[in-house]
Amino acid sequence: MRLATGVTVPYVERGAAGGIPLVLLHAWGESQRAFSRLLPALDPGFHAFAFDQRGHRDADKPASGYELAHFAEDVTAFLDAVELSSAVLLGSSSGGYVAQQVALDHPDRVRGLVLVGAPRSLAGRAPFADEVDALVDPIDRRWVEASLEWFEFVQPVPTDYVSDRVEDGVRMPAHVWRDALAGLSAATPPTEAGVIAVPALVIHGAQDRLLPVAEAERLAVAIPGSQLIVYDDAAHLVLWEHPERIASDVARWAAGL
Repeated sequence: MRLATGVTVPYVERGAAGGIPLVLLHAWGESQRAFSRLLPALDPGFHAFAFDQRGHRDADKPASGYELAHFAEDVTAFLDAVELSSAVLLGSSSGGYVAQQVALDHPDRVRGLVLVGAPRSLAGRAPFADEVDALVDPIDRRWVEASLEWFEFVQPVPTDYVSDRVEDGVRMPAHVWRDALAGLSAATPPTEAGVIAVPALVIHGAQDRLLPVAEAERLAVAIPGSQLIVYDDAAHLVLWEHPERIASDVARWAAGL
């Protein structure tokens, strides 16, 4: 699909029209395929969409345009393209940061937010930024595999799923790795730029060392009326570890919208 922002993105769609519109936003370095285990578990009352964000996997990879605002603009352009006036946005990790920006800029387009392992702030230099800055094309598969050591796993994750996430990373050019991380890090955190005035569900892993649970608590406080659920047996990659539980919690929360 060609978006009004000028990039072409592949997307998947699941569920019947007329259901609760749900748009899934993947993390930096991943693709819409990261939701391959969540999508089948979703309640049939959802009409779900997921797309590769600019620069990732099979989406267009422009030479520039990787600031937080660019990713957010693509989301509203995607809503226009699939003829949705508004939708619930579910963002995993940095995808949740993008979702917050959309809700801040266009609250009329967002029915609610589901923020899974998402940051309140990405301001400043990431601890792995030096490694990312040193990347060259073609991306070394061994480096992508090693980058998973930035994260911990509490629950077992299927080997084929992890292999596909490695493939996501291999198919992302070095300039996108660098520029997207720099764009996210340079942005003013959405909750510091204004008040996010949409319903929100924050899901976080208690054993997340990259974004400690205290950050999730601050995020929940920063979004008035939001609900926080902490999974004791999960780390940062909550989506990878608990897709079925996320699906259940999202369905229960969405029933109250």
